[in-house]
Amino acid sequence: MRRAVGVAVRTVGLVIGVVLAAFAVLVWQVDALGRRDEARPADAIVVLGARVNADGSPGSDLTSRSYHAVDLWQAGIAPNIICTGGYAGDRLSAAAVCGRFIAGLGVPRENIWLADGSTNTDEDAQRAAEIVSRNGWRSVVLVSHPLHLFRARWLFDRAGVNAVTSPTSTETDRIFWPLRLWYATREAGAVVVTALDGFGAVPDGVIARLQNWSVNLP
Repeated sequence: MRRAVGVAVRTVGLVIGVVLAAFAVLVWQVDALGRRDEARPADAIVVLGARVNADGSPGSDLTSRSYHAVDLWQAGIAPNIICTGGYAGDRLSAAAVCGRFIAGLGVPRENIWLADGSTNTDEDAQRAAEIVSRNGWRSVVLVSHPLHLFRARWLFDRAGVNAVTSPTSTETDRIFWPLRLWYATREAGAVVVTALDGFGAVPDGVIARLQNWSVNLP
């Protein structure tokens, strides 16, 4: 009996160790992808939504994402820019604010697409996928915070969109390391929780908090 208990304890310990090691690898992948700019010619550039200021101007992160998207557009990476996020038809949605901002930077209105009606990255992917499918496009470049892009690319892949990533900055070493570790761990955890939710294994309250994280990611 004692031997059986010992075997069971060692087995449980081994399983836990393997799970923690796999999660550590996932955290590393989140961080590693944020260090690389994989932008290449595509049909559209997707700006993932971020905070909008109370006065209707883009927050600092939405501003940096929008500027980066315009830089890619000017470099000829893609002819179209899709702005995501916020309530459908709301002039203060992240999508609408991004659209006006990049139009002011010289992007023609006919090349700007609003994928609003979304409140989290998963919904951003679904709304953007509708635009991609409707236009017969094949590929997109995702623009966001470097530590957000691993999960974003995974969700776009799930939505059937061929996506590569282009972070607003690859200099993640400049992020205070405990904060960087927290963001990377949080994003890795969000990937795991979202995957488990596909099997109905996650309480709704957890998913609600996850969606809030998506909206408030800096």
